[in-house]
Amino acid sequence: MASPVAPSSPPSPPLLADCAAVFLPADPPRAGRIAFWRPDGEPPLPGGHPPQELTVALPGAGGRVRPHSVPALVLPVADALPVLTRIRAARREGAPAFWGAAALLALHLAARGRLLPGLSPLDHDAWRLGPLDPADLGRLRDLAAAMPPYAHAVPLPREASPGPGDLRLPDPERLLRAFLDAVADVLPRTPAAELAAGGPAFAADAPQHLPEQRAWADGVAAGHDTGVRLSLRVEVPGLTGPGAGDTREPSPAPRFRAVLQVHDPAGPSLVADAAELWSGASPAAADFGPRARAATLLTLRRAAAAWEPLAPLLSAAVPDSVELADEEVAELLGAPVARALDAAGLAVHWPRDLVRTLATRAVVGPEEAADTGDVPGRGRPSSPSAPSFLSADALLSFSWRFAVGDRELSRAELDRLAEAGRPLVRLRDRWVLIDPAEVRRARDLRDREVAPLDALGAVLAGALPGEDGGKPAVEVRATGWLEELRRRLADPGHTDPDPVPQPPGLAADLRDYQLRGLNWLHRTTSLGLGCCLADDMGLGKTVQLVALHLHRQLDPASAGPTLVVCPASLLGNWQREIERFAPGTPVRRHHGTGRDLSKAPADGFVLTTYGTMRLDAAELARVDWGLVVADEAQHVKNPFSSTARQLRAIPSRARVALTGTPVENNLTELWAVLDWATPGLLGSLGAFRRLHADAVERDAGTDGGAAAERLARLVRPFLLRRRKSDPGIAPELPPKTETDRAVALTAEQAGLYEAAVREGLAGISGAEGLARRGRVVGLLTALKQICNHPAQYLKEENPCLAGRSGKLELLDELLDTILAEGAGVLVFTQYVRMARLLERHLAGRGVGVQCLHGGTPVRRREEMVERFQSGEAPVFLLSLKAAGTGLNLTRAEHVVHFDRWWNPAVEAQATDRAYRIGQDRPVQVHRLVTEGTVEDRIAGMLARKQALADAVLGSGEAAPTELTDAELAGLVELRRDGR
Repeated sequence: MASPVAPSSPPSPPLLADCAAVFLPADPPRAGRIAFWRPDGEPPLPGGHPPQELTVALPGAGGRVRPHSVPALVLPVADALPVLTRIRAARREGAPAFWGAAALLALHLAARGRLLPGLSPLDHDAWRLGPLDPADLGRLRDLAAAMPPYAHAVPLPREASPGPGDLRLPDPERLLRAFLDAVADVLPRTPAAELAAGGPAFAADAPQHLPEQRAWADGVAAGHDTGVRLSLRVEVPGLTGPGAGDTREPSPAPRFRAVLQVHDPAGPSLVADAAELWSGASPAAADFGPRARAATLLTLRRAAAAWEPLAPLLSAAVPDSVELADEEVAELLGAPVARALDAAGLAVHWPRDLVRTLATRAVVGPEEAADTGDVPGRGRPSSPSAPSFLSADALLSFSWRFAVGDRELSRAELDRLAEAGRPLVRLRDRWVLIDPAEVRRARDLRDREVAPLDALGAVLAGALPGEDGGKPAVEVRATGWLEELRRRLADPGHTDPDPVPQPPGLAADLRDYQLRGLNWLHRTTSLGLGCCLADDMGLGKTVQLVALHLHRQLDPASAGPTLVVCPASLLGNWQREIERFAPGTPVRRHHGTGRDLSKAPADGFVLTTYGTMRLDAAELARVDWGLVVADEAQHVKNPFSSTARQLRAIPSRARVALTGTPVENNLTELWAVLDWATPGLLGSLGAFRRLHADAVERDAGTDGGAAAERLARLVRPFLLRRRKSDPGIAPELPPKTETDRAVALTAEQAGLYEAAVREGLAGISGAEGLARRGRVVGLLTALKQICNHPAQYLKEENPCLAGRSGKLELLDELLDTILAEGAGVLVFTQYVRMARLLERHLAGRGVGVQCLHGGTPVRRREEMVERFQSGEAPVFLLSLKAAGTGLNLTRAEHVVHFDRWWNPAVEAQATDRAYRIGQDRPVQVHRLVTEGTVEDRIAGMLARKQALADAVLGSGEAAPTELTDAELAGLVELRRDGR
């Protein structure tokens, strides 16, 4: 096979995930390659990546496996690693996903320091993975057993085959181990590797031929491949004898001795002291074999290099044991030394009789509850009311509590432990092994004052996260009324013991889940806290908010006008819903000319738009609002926007955000919505990113989700999210069917598409930064317009529309069937120009149609909704951005997405104009997708992106503008076969 020619940038993982993949070993290992190929003999990628010939084993005539030559994309291991790991993160199956799992195993082992220098069979410098413990070997063998056939389908050379007509494939475990070593040989090529390996060769990329170092390499290999592991058994002579006194009396200074032990990884039960191994005095020692002593000394040399106190063992005639000073024991207790010794192949075992855990927890509550020296929760009772804790000047006692084993320490005991400065102390008739530095840090923490919302966030999450958002640093508990508040807030989905009844002025029968929503809204806002009601569109957020307003008017402390800020298209809907559900309740629009807040009702609703709110924020801030509501609160997801800043400036006794999509793209949007509702709950944006969001996004795609769970516990009391699919929420809703309808491009569209791709990629390849991003957006926009209709892309003034677009032809066919059934249909497009072209085309066919977009006046919108609902215009064309939220269009039985939006949550909201409470007929959703184009590939991206909002509401796909040139080419390339 020819030598590989690496592309300028890695190809797109989604395009390679459906290929087969094999590893091709080499000498040195880092020269190994990954070959991607298709069993059907087609090239694995379109133009731009020249294929190479690869011989693989495939079933032939008669079912016999025979060699075949196929075109393959061959990448060096270094270039293939990011491709493989991204395929694995996407949870795909097949050979590429297998090698992705192998790459993750190799990276995990390397991160644990399992790297050894040595020589390849041809005497080249080479790193490899090792030493491997029994658990590592078990994972390697389990993974090898799961290797798919196509992952090792490259025949071995004929001289390795048993017969002239037989094919022999690589052994899975041996091939997997070769790949792991290849990854290991790629990673440490840095100046630091020179120090670790003792020579410059192991830091260079170019192969170094070093036959003179073979003896040294064999010695390193002997130290790991003979199968020995070492451990230190720490002994404290006299530990179990009489040790009078406790921390109030000086205890004799203990002595520590570390005894060297030898283990056989293949048989964990085989263990012997090094003294026994040297003397041969025990049967176990004889089982280790003649090279065990040399292997022990090699491993011990590495361990002594990692921790100097072990050096005396190397110079001893028998490396049996070493005495340790107090400060050396303290080092051994610390994580850095423990990690270094583990990487060197040496474990540490402490006496079982020692208690060696200093548990830390914070107790938060009113100062009266934090009684010095008492167990949390047993202090004096506290009576401050909850609203007082929300005052800006309120501070709470932040009391740090510590325990050793199951015994909590008093402050005096903690002081004595810190002053002792020794790793082993006598405490309450027990010996305790603790890190003196950790005890000093604990003493320095002491009590802390904490802002009330910080305290509430900590007790709801149950822990303070570490500085990088990783493992929780401190467990947190609440006391007094703060604990009562935590219990009240912790489970927002269930009914209170004393539920709020439906308000007498509400002209509706609330469903069970809506009544629970009212109780949750009341419980949160009555405490002066804000919240976000994030029910799916169509589940009745408006009626729950109207019920909350009516209930708050029954209490003088919460009564007052409610300000609703919403998009202009929803003003009429809000007014109609309030008049319907709360007849007699005053409602006034603050919008357009002649607006006057002096006439605002004292106990009713004031409706305004986000645009008007920005203009009149100072005037609105002078009103004593009982409640401010931000409908479609994703409008404030950018906390730095003028809309968000002005909305924050309007004070009220409580705030409620309403949205069906609290997160569309990333967790910063969740922070923005909740920080408006309850400022300070999630801390600053920078702290939120560092402590929560970054950790959640690191967990995305892995089985671990501790950071996501902590964040979920924190936000759950303030964000109530119900879906139509949840059990018991909306059982009366009819079924919904979603279908992707593939259409072919016309010849005109295909020609325009290929020309746009060719010209666009040429311009992008030489651009950088913002200019490049702008050109990428321009290319994607052009391609999507071509997929819609050539007239949209060419900006024709009086175009002929028929026969030029595959989508338009399919839409005509769909409408013929839908209208024949007497049904209504919504047609969404993100482009106003395309909507007008469709309106012109359908009107010319005699179809009753109307078109709503961002420029449609508010009154006109309301008239159009009434016309559609009454059946006067069965086809409703809508601009997705202007009409994707708030409208109630339940007459529609069909929803057509003429083109795809970048965000599945936005499309779902648009669909919910028809699929919502009040819909009593099945709804069919048709998504039009042009085959073989960028739309086809975006459809797959959107399906994966939907998982973003489900984890705490999660992290999204990389922006298309950040794709490499090769990835972008793979995304937009026109594929004539539709694949």
